[in-house]
Amino acid sequence: MVQIKRILCPIDFSECSLRALHQGMALARRYGASLTVLHVFTNLPNLEIAGIPLDDPDHKLLIQRMQVFTGDVPPDLKIRFVARCVQEVSAEILAQAEEADLVVIGSHGRSGFNRLLLGSATEKVVRKATRPIMVVPPHLPPAGSGLLRGTPPHIVCAIDFSAASLGALTYAISLAEQSAAQLTLFHSIEVPPELLESIPLPAEFNIEQAHAEARAGLLQRLRELVPSSTRERCEVKTHVDEGMAYRQLLRLAVEQPIDLIVMGVQGRGAVDLLLFGSNTARVIRAATCPVLIVPVLPGNAGARPTD
Repeated sequence: MVQIKRILCPIDFSECSLRALHQGMALARRYGASLTVLHVFTNLPNLEIAGIPLDDPDHKLLIQRMQVFTGDVPPDLKIRFVARCVQEVSAEILAQAEEADLVVIGSHGRSGFNRLLLGSATEKVVRKATRPIMVVPPHLPPAGSGLLRGTPPHIVCAIDFSAASLGALTYAISLAEQSAAQLTLFHSIEVPPELLESIPLPAEFNIEQAHAEARAGLLQRLRELVPSSTRERCEVKTHVDEGMAYRQLLRLAVEQPIDLIVMGVQGRGAVDLLLFGSNTARVIRAATCPVLIVPVLPGNAGARPTD
């Protein structure tokens, strides 16, 4: 099971970051993790100069504002508040993220990463972070997802059988087992089977049969990825579709209530290397539920969940 002991949640006092904070608090309680609420800013127009440190009274007032913004804290939640005035906001968030097992951050809208919480700073965090990042959309209902409400959530993990997606599956399984969730393994056939055949197609080639066999084979591969112990703890389903992965995944999210989408990312998190190419960026922009982006972590490259 994935160990989540430290969660980081950057805030900017917006409604979007408050919803992300509530998700972070719920996850921290579920995992018995500590939560760091972080506010990073610069008070200088010239970023070549280091930020001016806050004096004690101003720092205390800012911490108090963060506490008021957070609201009631459950007694079983270990939480701390950190305020930093720095030269570069994104660099400080990334440095703080290195000490966390999970980063939970809010999104401001559908127009791409430039509109994410803290603007271009968060864009850099998403691109460069080496830790899993949960992006919480602004259109999440006030009651939050099933992860927040405490009801059994529906988690969907996108699988293309790469090392990145298998690492993401490990996270998805851990979250599902922890919350007795419904877990759906999703795959989309982006290249039709007939395009993998030599041209011209043999006269005996049956397109419908080829599609049916491809779906059946992929469904079996997805089923084989899930340990039997996981099936004992939560409901597991598999889903194979055809078409662009992001479109089919978003369509599934419209047809079925989904509380969390989990996707893998290669390398250090550069958007250009995300699972399914640009599909992950499109899912983040349009999803109405949180999206968990999981990088390939040391020792977990290509690892399959086991009993």
